[in-house]
Amino acid sequence: MRIPTDVSERETEVLAAVGARLSNAQIANRLHISVRTVEGHVSALLRKFGVADRRELGALAETVTAAPAPGRVAALPVSRTSFVGRAAERVAIRAALDGGGLVTLVGPGGAGKTRLAVVAAGEVAPEFPFGVGFVDLVPVRDGFVAQAVAAALGVTERAGQPLDDAVLERLGRGRSLLVLDNCEHMIGAVAGFVERVRVSCPGTAVLATSRERLGVPDERIVPVAALPLRSDAEQLFRERAAVLDPVLDPDLDPDLDPAAVAELCARLDGLPLAIELAAARSASLGVAGLLAGLGDHLRLLSGGRGAVERHRSLRAVTEWSHDLLDDQEQGFFRRLGVFVGRFDLAAATAVAGDGDAPAAADLLGRLVDKSLVSRSGGSWRMLDSIRAFAVERLGESGAEEDVRQRHLNWAAGTAAELEGGLADRWRDRFDVVADDLRAALAGASPGDLGHGLARSLAHLTFARRFLMEALGHYRTAAQLAPDPDEAAVDLGLAAECAQVLNDSGEAYELHLAAAERAGDGPRRALELVRAVEMACRYPVTFQAEVPHARLRGLLDSVGDHDDPYVTAALACAEAWLAGPEKLSPDRALAEAAVAAAWAAGDAVLVCAALDALRTAATAAGDAKHAHRVTEQRLGLLPWMDRTDPRATAEIDDTLGLACSDAVAAGDVAAARTAARIIVEDELHGDHPYLTASKVIPTLVLAGELAEAVRLAEAMWTGWTRAGRPPAFWMQATVHFVALAHGLRDNPMELTRWRGHAAEVESRPGAFQARISPLAAFVDARVAVHLADRSQVDPGAARAVIDRADAALPKARYRPYAIAAAAELAVVAALPDAKDVLTAAQPAAQANDWAAACLTRARGRLLDDPAALRSALDQWERLGALGEAGATRRLLGGGS
Repeated sequence: MRIPTDVSERETEVLAAVGARLSNAQIANRLHISVRTVEGHVSALLRKFGVADRRELGALAETVTAAPAPGRVAALPVSRTSFVGRAAERVAIRAALDGGGLVTLVGPGGAGKTRLAVVAAGEVAPEFPFGVGFVDLVPVRDGFVAQAVAAALGVTERAGQPLDDAVLERLGRGRSLLVLDNCEHMIGAVAGFVERVRVSCPGTAVLATSRERLGVPDERIVPVAALPLRSDAEQLFRERAAVLDPVLDPDLDPDLDPAAVAELCARLDGLPLAIELAAARSASLGVAGLLAGLGDHLRLLSGGRGAVERHRSLRAVTEWSHDLLDDQEQGFFRRLGVFVGRFDLAAATAVAGDGDAPAAADLLGRLVDKSLVSRSGGSWRMLDSIRAFAVERLGESGAEEDVRQRHLNWAAGTAAELEGGLADRWRDRFDVVADDLRAALAGASPGDLGHGLARSLAHLTFARRFLMEALGHYRTAAQLAPDPDEAAVDLGLAAECAQVLNDSGEAYELHLAAAERAGDGPRRALELVRAVEMACRYPVTFQAEVPHARLRGLLDSVGDHDDPYVTAALACAEAWLAGPEKLSPDRALAEAAVAAAWAAGDAVLVCAALDALRTAATAAGDAKHAHRVTEQRLGLLPWMDRTDPRATAEIDDTLGLACSDAVAAGDVAAARTAARIIVEDELHGDHPYLTASKVIPTLVLAGELAEAVRLAEAMWTGWTRAGRPPAFWMQATVHFVALAHGLRDNPMELTRWRGHAAEVESRPGAFQARISPLAAFVDARVAVHLADRSQVDPGAARAVIDRADAALPKARYRPYAIAAAAELAVVAALPDAKDVLTAAQPAAQANDWAAACLTRARGRLLDDPAALRSALDQWERLGALGEAGATRRLLGGGS
C-alpha cells in the first residue's frame, strides 16, 4: 500500500513511529514536538487512511512501502568537513558487516576511528531497514552503557522490564546497526552488553571503535592505522588548511610545497588528529613555520616507531598546540577539561569562563578554530585524547579543586533548573548534560549541594524513565542528606521507585528504613503507613508474606495525628489490614478512607483509597462495582504528576487494572477505551508482553481475533525471553487466546494454548480459584460456535455446564461461564435447558457480556426473532462485533 498524497512528511514520520509501537510521549521526544502535536497528527492519519484506531494504524504502517523505517529516527553525527581516504578500510567494514555480529575498528587515539565508523555506517545504512543508532561512549561512566544506548534509541524503562531488556527488545525488532564509539575505557561493560545483544538480537550488527579489541567471541577486527604517507595524509592536511584559509588553493598555493607538506605529515606519523591540529595553525604559520615550531617537540621523540611512538606524536602536537595559546586561552582550555561530555555556552561560562558569556563565546570560537574543541549544533566537546591532556594540565595548575567545585555548583544548579522545567521540552538538554551531572555527583560530599544534586538527578532520571538509576540516586541522596528527615524523604521516594519496578518487597523495606531515619512526626507515620499498605496491597511480589501481627504492630505504633494527609493515609492502611486475608480489604473502612482522602485533597491518595474499595468489591464478586471504581481512578490520572514516583506507582496500578476490570464486568466498549490508553502510555505501551496480556482479552471479546492471535504469539515470545517470570497477570489472557483459536476453527492451536494456560497456572503467584471459570467458558463458547455446523454431544455439554456451575460463587469470570453454559444447554437441546437458562439470569446483572449472551440464548430457546434482535442491539452497543455477527447469522442476515 502507498501513502496517500495528502500525507505530509511529518505525518509519515509519525506513521512510522506508530508502526514501531511507540507511545505519543515517545514520538514527541523522538521528533522534538509536543504530545498535543503528535495527537493531532495521529488523528489526521486515522482520517486519511480511513482506519478506526491506533492499533489498526500501526498494523497498516507495516504495509506502507513509502514509510521510513522506524529505526531511522536515531541519526548519525554530521560533520562539516570532508572525509579523506580509508577506501580499503571501508570495503573491509562493509564486508565484515555483511555477516552481522560484531565488527571493531581498532587503532590508536587520533587515528580517525570515529569518523571512519560514521562514514562506513552511513554507507551501509540502506542494508539495515530498522535503522542505525550511534552511541558516543566517551562521557559514559562504567555501569551506564544501557542508559547511553537507550538515550540514543529513545528507549525507556518500564515496570517489569529493566532498561537492558527494553533496549534489547527494541534492537530485536529487525535488522539494525548499532555503532558504539570509544569503548576502550570500559571494555568489560561494553563486551558484556554486546554479547547480550548478539544472543538476543541476531538481526542486529554492532560496529565498535576502540583502542583495543573487545574480546568477544567471533569479533571481527578492522585495524585503523595512520593515513598512508605520500597520498591521503597530505591530502587531509591540504583540505583542512583550505577550510581555515578560504582564499588558499590547496593544489596551487606555493606555501603548501608538496615536499614540505610530506615532511610535516611524516613527522606527525600520518595521524589524522595530529595533522588536523597542525593544519589549524597553517594559516598563521605556514608549513615552514609549522615544521620549525614542531621541531623541538618532535625531536624529543626520535627513535623507534609503532603505536607508542604514534601516541607520542599526537601528544607532542597537542602540547605544541596548547603552548601556542595565550594565557587566557590556556586557562580556559584547562578548565574545559572537567566536562566529561558535551557542554553548552552557559556551562562553559559558569565553569571555565568566570561568568562572562561573551568572553567565553569568544574563547570557544578560538579553540574551535585551533581544532582543540569541536562544535555540534548548540554544544561543544573535546575529543577524548585532547581532554585527557587538558585534565593533566588542570591538575598541574593547582586549580583543579576549585574548578571541580565550580563544576559541582554548575551541575547542581543545572539539575535544579531542569527539574523545574519538566513540563517543557527538557529531555534533549538533559541527554546533553546527564553524564556530567553523574560525574559531578560521583565526586560530591555530604551536604546541601551534593544532596540537592542527587535528589534532582534522581527525579530527572525517573522522569527520563531510567527507573533503576533513579532508585540508586535516591539512595545516594539519603547518604548525602544534611539531616535525618531529608534522608527519610529520599528513602521514601526510593521506595516508590521500587514499587514502580514491581518490587513491592523492596519498597516495603525502604519505607521501613525511611521511618527509622525520620523523627516522631508525620514523616515517620507516613512511611510506616505506606509500608503496611504495600504489604497488604501487593503481597504477590513479596518473596515472603509479612505476618498480620507484624503489620498490626507497625500500624498501632503510628498513633494519632492531626495532619489530614496522615489521617487519610492511615485510614487507607486500616482498610487494607482489616480484611480477613490479603487482598480483601474491609469495604466500609475503604469507603471511609476514600472520604478522608478527598478531604485531604490529594489525587494520589484518593486513587489509592479507591483501589481498596475496588479490591473489596472484587473480593465480594461485585465486578460491576469494581469496574465503576476503576473508572473513577482513571478519571484522576490527568491530575497526577507522571514525573513523581509516588504518583507514577498509582498511575501504573490503575492502568494495569483498567482493562481487566472492564472485561470482568463485560463492558467491552470501556475495555477498548482502556486498551487504547494503555497502548499509548509510555510506561506500558511498548512493553513486549505485559501490554499485550492486558489488551488481548478485549480484542477477543470485540471479535478482533486475528489481531489477538498475532499479539498472543509476540506476548508468549516476549515472556519466554524474559525468563518466564511470575505470570498471574497472564492467567486470564491465555484462556482468551485459546478461545480466539477455537472461534477461528483452529483446534490444534486451541489445544496448544490450553496447554499454555495450564503452564501459567502452575507458576508461583497464580490465582487459580479466581480464574477457574474461564476454562469452562472457553469450552462452552467454542461448543456453541461448533454447534452451528454439527450436533452437540449432550453428555459433553452437560459436563461443561457442571464445571461452570461448580465455579466459586464470587469467582471473577463466573458470569461468562454461566451465560455461555446456558446457551450451550439451549443449542444442545438439553431437557432442562429452560431451567439452566433461568438459573443463569443473575449473571446478567453482574456482567454486560453475559446479559447479551443470555438474551441470545433466550431467543434461541423460544425461537424469538425479537429477542435475537435485542441481543444484536446489546452486542453492538458493547462493541462485541464478533458476537454481533454470530447473532446476525441466526437472524438470517449473514455476518
